[in-house]
Amino acid sequence: MLRMGGRRRRRLPVEAEIGITNLVDVAFVLLIIFMITAPILQGGIEVQLPEADATPLTQSEAIVVSVADNGDVFVEKTRIASLDEFEVVLRTMITGEKRAITLKGDRRVNYGRVMEVMGLIKRLGVEDVGLVVEPRPR
Repeated sequence: MLRMGGRRRRRLPVEAEIGITNLVDVAFVLLIIFMITAPILQGGIEVQLPEADATPLTQSEAIVVSVADNGDVFVEKTRIASLDEFEVVLRTMITGEKRAITLKGDRRVNYGRVMEVMGLIKRLGVEDVGLVVEPRPR
């Protein structure tokens, strides 16, 4: 096989091995990425949940409604100014299909405030409402 310039082209030997070091490096990088992003995927704001004997819920596509310790209501991470605004925002989020809602109430908030939010959610016709608690240590 002659090429231009009179040089011959040599064939390189075929290497049929997989570089395991590179594969392990990629696996570790993906593991680190998942470890960093997993806590971020948890919806809502950070609240101190009450403790109770409960089984863990599976991850779902629920709308997260949080009631902070000062009584402020949040939908996902957006603060809602009043219950009237909360009703409008929630109604727009659940139009079409009835979505599930996860309600997170801070342990220091007035129980009546959490029940106001719960009543409003029920009045909008949402049947699938879950209350989030911190499992008790055994």
